[in-house]
Amino acid sequence: MYKIAGILALVAGPAFATGLEIDVAGVANGTIKIDLFEDTAPLHVAQITAIAAAGDYDGVVFHRVIEGFMAQTGDVQFGKGEDTARAGMGGSDLPDIAAEFSDLPFDRGVVGMARSQNPNSANSQFFIMFDAGHFLNGQYTVVGTVTEGMDIVDQIKLGTGGNGAVVGTPDMMQAVRVTE
Repeated sequence: MYKIAGILALVAGPAFATGLEIDVAGVANGTIKIDLFEDTAPLHVAQITAIAAAGDYDGVVFHRVIEGFMAQTGDVQFGKGEDTARAGMGGSDLPDIAAEFSDLPFDRGVVGMARSQNPNSANSQFFIMFDAGHFLNGQYTVVGTVTEGMDIVDQIKLGTGGNGAVVGTPDMMQAVRVTE
């Protein structure tokens, strides 16, 4: 029986035991639900859920939003408060995470970890895909997928500045909760 359960688990793909609920405020208003892939990116999922459980994602803006591509958020260092001009340059107090690349494609609704040029530099920032971006496959870590609220993702205030920077008041993750 255990052997059959193990085979079924392998065939079923990534685990969907942990997720996030993100309340978005701004131009977009509503809740986004994300299933996190613990089997695919266990280190990344552990870091994201630790940051969310500590409340550190609450109030963080979507600082880089490119139409037809993705919405990026998660800079707990510079992405909240009155001055978010440096949003996108920071991370958390936790160490960076080694890449956990997989063969899962970057399709619409996929959540990936942002990083610098160094593949092992992901920390707290993540992005949600508006559309497929298969050029990211094998280059960035896939951590989950949106299961509810893609209509909210589609409404996030678009960036108009350089490299998709949001000008004016960006939308924010008002509250982020870890779900089972």
